[in-house]
Amino acid sequence: MAKIVHFELPIDDPVRATAFYRDVLGWEVAQFGEAPYWLVTGGDPQAPGANGALVLHNETQAAPVLIAGVDDIDAALDRAVALGAALVQAKLPVPGVGWSAYVRDPEGNTLGLFQDDPAAAYPDAGPA
Repeated sequence: MAKIVHFELPIDDPVRATAFYRDVLGWEVAQFGEAPYWLVTGGDPQAPGANGALVLHNETQAAPVLIAGVDDIDAALDRAVALGAALVQAKLPVPGVGWSAYVRDPEGNTLGLFQDDPAAAYPDAGPA
């Protein structure tokens, strides 16, 4: 059974958004490498709830997106498409972390899928 493990909130101004969520909710926000992607850590890590990210508005993240952790991203993508989802972003590696993909469910919501895999890498990139 999949569980929500991450969320993405679309933003326009990283400085403004970081200050807002830090000051209103006490979230810690830090840019992920050089990518336009800011990781969010909120609350006690032992408490229920997912951490997430702030991401620049784009076609995939036009509204908040929930990301479900799955054991087999290929099987989850196949099931989603068979049940009426549209593929938004095919499976891509998050090097050294795992695999990510996005679908649009039959209700029009974007859903992220994520599979942990520290060996994930771009083709021909060698081990992560």
